[in-house]
Amino acid sequence: MTDAALTPTPNDCDLPRRRSDFATFNEAIDYAARSQKGLNFHDMRGELETVYPFSQMREDALKGAGQLIAAGFQKDDRVALVAETSAQFAAMFCACIYAGVWPVPLPLPTTFGGKESYIDQLSVQLDSSDPKILLYPSDIAEMAKAAADRQGCEGQTWEEFSARPASDCELPEAQPDDISYLQYSSGSTRFPTGVAVTHRALLHNLFGHATAMHIGMNDRVVSWLPWYHDMGLVGCFLSLISNQVSVDLLRTEHFARRPLAWLDLISRNKGTTLSYSPTFGYDICARRISSQSHVSDRFDLSRWRTAGNGADMIRPDVMQSFVNAFSEAGFKAKAFTPSYGLAEATLAVTVMPPGEGIRVELVEEERLSGYPRDLSKPARYRAIVNCGKPLPGMDVAIRDEHGSAKGDHQIGKVWCRGTSVMHSYFRNQEATEDCLVDGWLDTGDMGYMADGYLFIVGRAKDMIIINGKNHWPQDIEWAVEQLPGFNHGDIAAFSVETENGEEAPAVLVHCRVSDPEERVRLRDQIADKVRSVTGMSCVVELVPPRTLPRTSSGKLSRAKAKRQYLAGEIQPLDLAA
Repeated sequence: MTDAALTPTPNDCDLPRRRSDFATFNEAIDYAARSQKGLNFHDMRGELETVYPFSQMREDALKGAGQLIAAGFQKDDRVALVAETSAQFAAMFCACIYAGVWPVPLPLPTTFGGKESYIDQLSVQLDSSDPKILLYPSDIAEMAKAAADRQGCEGQTWEEFSARPASDCELPEAQPDDISYLQYSSGSTRFPTGVAVTHRALLHNLFGHATAMHIGMNDRVVSWLPWYHDMGLVGCFLSLISNQVSVDLLRTEHFARRPLAWLDLISRNKGTTLSYSPTFGYDICARRISSQSHVSDRFDLSRWRTAGNGADMIRPDVMQSFVNAFSEAGFKAKAFTPSYGLAEATLAVTVMPPGEGIRVELVEEERLSGYPRDLSKPARYRAIVNCGKPLPGMDVAIRDEHGSAKGDHQIGKVWCRGTSVMHSYFRNQEATEDCLVDGWLDTGDMGYMADGYLFIVGRAKDMIIINGKNHWPQDIEWAVEQLPGFNHGDIAAFSVETENGEEAPAVLVHCRVSDPEERVRLRDQIADKVRSVTGMSCVVELVPPRTLPRTSSGKLSRAKAKRQYLAGEIQPLDLAA
């Protein structure tokens, strides 16, 4: 069928919308298949290449479930799936749900790290999840099969598995408290922890998110987010089934090469658009557009009603740059919808009410650092983004290090409680007990509440504590990014022990300068900038471009950068004496 003959699935149909009010996800798939809606896959240029109605997805999933059962898979077995954005993955994920086995979405290779690094990552996640089989696209068959062989599980391509015989036996009946799938966080490479999510938790979160977003008539989703990350898997795949929403999809790797194809898809949508991205997605698009471009000639973003922000720290300066770049094309700043969530809570914990946009509070440094301000110097502030209100049925509390509750505008550890909170970490009771206490989840993030809204300050484990004073790595990284020639993600900040045994901030910076003298000047300029933020001398290391490690969802991994630097795996560039 030619592209011209393809008709995308509709925004609306006669089937009444149900906002995830199902007992199990199996029921959600069955109901979505009664609609004309579905998944629409686009190529790198944004051209429609595959139309996949939910009805066809269900038919393929039932066949896949029969094949799993015929192959001897039993309830609660695991099936690892390399989560490419494709009809094959969608069908196999749902096939696992029908068969009562747990799908385990695993990442595709990224441009960072190379072949062996990817095989290592898959291997440790396979070791953790202990699946009976790994299924993957044919174009990465060599790497994926190597990981499966290393772990001792079977490995097949989508096509190879599809050729297997199917059983006509009765499918097991799912229960709300059964585990539906395992979710690995994007950074879980060395010590992976698979989040076990029940049907009840999944549907509770999907209901809360759909309600908070006011999903309704003429809504349509456009997404490039990877399906191996919770924001992409839950927010832009499972939610669409459970709430019967059509979606236009770009592969993540295609977005990376042609990010403006995302905005082209939104422009072509004749309904109201819901589309989500971490900060760096908006940043890339704003940087790609020249100030001389007439964006209104190419884009129509006037129907983009929910521009979701999440998955990393939200930067108001980047959001403003996006507004500046695309307001001429009809983009409205109030469409920005900050949120906060994590895989351990299925996905969303808080969401900004639609139409309220980006709201920030200026927070004094002494509140962030926990250290009295030097009154001889001007006060310093950081803009902290409002991440919205808790979803229906979700409680959020701020606690100190002893577990005591803190009041409004008091910074502490963020805890949450609700039906959406995970069942456990798979086969890791110790890690489960570390973060789940009396039904409350310790998120590991720091923040504060104000008038029912949550403000996130940073991750507790990333905090740099020197001489009793807290320094947030984001502040150091953002300061360096203000220097000419740096992009978001070029800098990683963390603490190291110096030769005299004291802690000091260390900053690894991508360097695109080849002249030795220029490198020295750049290093000194960075050191001066960091000193102005922290009041301390720091270790500055210039490293080759594309050296700093990323998670599978593309976020900077400070912990891995520190580990690789200390192990000598990241080699700084030589500088002139």
